[in-house]
Amino acid sequence: MAAVMLAGMVPPIALALATVLRPGLFTAAEHENGKAGWALGLSFITEGAIPFAAADPLRVIPAIMLGGAVTGGLSMAFDVAVRAPHGGIFVIFAVNNILAYIGALVAGVLVGAAAVVVLKSMGTPDPEVDADTESEKALATV
Repeated sequence: MAAVMLAGMVPPIALALATVLRPGLFTAAEHENGKAGWALGLSFITEGAIPFAAADPLRVIPAIMLGGAVTGGLSMAFDVAVRAPHGGIFVIFAVNNILAYIGALVAGVLVGAAAVVVLKSMGTPDPEVDADTESEKALATV
């Protein structure tokens, strides 16, 4: 259960972190979704990643899968267990090996966020710059 819960927490938190690390890679709406991603991820509500995955599935989904796999693998390697089926960080009282639980979560979030940043940086135009450029073109034609 620990691997499932931790891996489900990674996507929204990793995406929230990525919006902070490289804000230029994300739209204004994604920045707002990133703010909510912190709380959703800590609560084991993976759905916080859906807007990001829907907007750019070929880059986002593999990145968050990698982060979740790292977290799940580490939690199993460290023999982390959770006696609660849901709750994220709020059921920390039901976790054995709390330090490994937190360590596995942090490792997966860092890997997932780094992977999102790298994949979105590869050949992806900056949405804010493109929006500014389109606005300037529209004003120039008026």
